[in-house]
Amino acid sequence: MTVSLPERTREYRHHHLDSTRWDGFIPRDDDIIVTTGYKAGTTWMQRILAALILGPGPLYDHLTTISPWIDSRISGPIEASFERLDAQPHRRFLKSHLAADGLRFFTQAKYIVVGRDTRDVFMSMFNHYSSFTDRMYAIFNDAERPGPELPRCPATPQELWPRWISEGWFEWESDGWPWWSHHHHLSTWWEFRDLPNILFVHYSDLKADPETEMRRIAAFCDIVVAEETWPALVASVGLDAMRTEAQGHNDPLAMALDGGAARFFFKGTNGRWREVLTDEDLALYDAAASTLDPVLRVWLEQGRRA
Repeated sequence: MTVSLPERTREYRHHHLDSTRWDGFIPRDDDIIVTTGYKAGTTWMQRILAALILGPGPLYDHLTTISPWIDSRISGPIEASFERLDAQPHRRFLKSHLAADGLRFFTQAKYIVVGRDTRDVFMSMFNHYSSFTDRMYAIFNDAERPGPELPRCPATPQELWPRWISEGWFEWESDGWPWWSHHHHLSTWWEFRDLPNILFVHYSDLKADPETEMRRIAAFCDIVVAEETWPALVASVGLDAMRTEAQGHNDPLAMALDGGAARFFFKGTNGRWREVLTDEDLALYDAAASTLDPVLRVWLEQGRRA
């Protein structure tokens, strides 16, 4: 039986994204690509891969250089990123926020898709969005920006939620405004979840049992880890450890977010939406989630152990 493969059929270009930046990318046979909608554990997965590939030493200050976000429109000339990647002697792991219909698919690469409950994604996104500095708005809304400006974040989650859960930025999306869709991203990858080079990992599973999930990731990526090194590896990638590491003397997020790295990592907890979203808000969520594959919805809400 012939198995279909993800195919790039759409172009994502706006204040954050530029899917055309992948056009000149030359893959290696063992590349690993982490793809998430956003605020679902992207940096956490990158840090886990850094530990598995490079060891447990502190790497946060260099993580965005070692593991670049290729489709980020504001990350500087893409040629420079490709040159740095070409020079890497170790196994490469890269970041993307593109749905499967916007990302080039390489059969020789490994794809790790990270998901999280939609309501938890919203809470984390609002914390992130509401902390943007004036400098970040100026960067996102520069003169070369494709499409409309990124609007200022509303004052409260309640103001943003109805539009975020019910309206997309791109015409083929139905949620995620003014960023991009969480549901569309996961749905496009979910369609190909049985391919041997695609692995789904859930944020809640990482929190509940990080070592088991790290072992799954290592096995999927064919990374051999000496048994005696596992305790140090697991300890080095906990959220508290990453927060401490990122709050060193060189906080690269200080210019982007009020509060810097402490605001970026924030609490890392799930379920905060229960204290914020009303019954009316949750009815909007049910309407949006009802369009998902029912099994995908269960996975998003409860993780692999559902």
